Amino acid sequence: MIQFLLCPLVLISLLWVTAPYGRHHRPGWGLSLPNRTAWIMMELPALVVITAFVLASPARHSTQAWVPLLFWLFHYGYRTFIFPALMRPSDKTFPVALVLFAIAFNSLNGYNNAAALIEAGKIDNPLFSAHFVIGTAVFVAGFSIHFQSDRIIRNLRNPGATGYAIPNGGLYRWVGSPAYLGEIIQWIGWAVLTWSLAGAAFALFTICNLAPRAISNHRWYRESFEDYPVNRRILIPGIF
Repeated sequence: MIQFLLCPLVLISLLWVTAPYGRHHRPGWGLSLPNRTAWIMMELPALVVITAFVLASPARHSTQAWVPLLFWLFHYGYRTFIFPALMRPSDKTFPVALVLFAIAFNSLNGYNNAAALIEAGKIDNPLFSAHFVIGTAVFVAGFSIHFQSDRIIRNLRNPGATGYAIPNGGLYRWVGSPAYLGEIIQWIGWAVLTWSLAGAAFALFTICNLAPRAISNHRWYRESFEDYPVNRRILIPGIF
């Protein structure tokens, strides 16, 4: 319930104030941390909390719990360790206030989804149900989009370069923030494959968190580059 209540608050806040990290980095937000350190600290609770609760429960013996858990660990293993390791050196920092909020949210989210997996582990339903198969396909498609888009962004800069450029290729042909689109698709897939309220709350929160960021990115690109493609949408090809 808390996660559902957070969704409109986060959406309204981020439509009003752009979170000050990445290309939107700006001073005035108090203490900050190096980007790599911040990313690891923010994402690690999502990896640890759900694993600890599921493995400490009888659900650790249930395929209905640990198979979906592997999808979660796959994503957060990438986000916690691989993504920061692949970041190009930068002097950009991340506000501690946002890091603390992310730690709190990821801990809560990890707990809620652990509870959903533990509950699923108590029910002797077939693992390969229709919703699991469909959700898995959606999850994998979303991660593929997310991963490819991250790779395109990383390869934009030559070694030693620090500026920004217009990304092209992949879904960047049609939208300005395909990595966010991929992550939204992923967690919609997770909600379907787990068929849980916790999954639905996370998918909705992801939309409320990333859609305003995509709008801010779109505005920033248009203001920063005169040759930014005029037909490129914000987040959904041909629609938004």
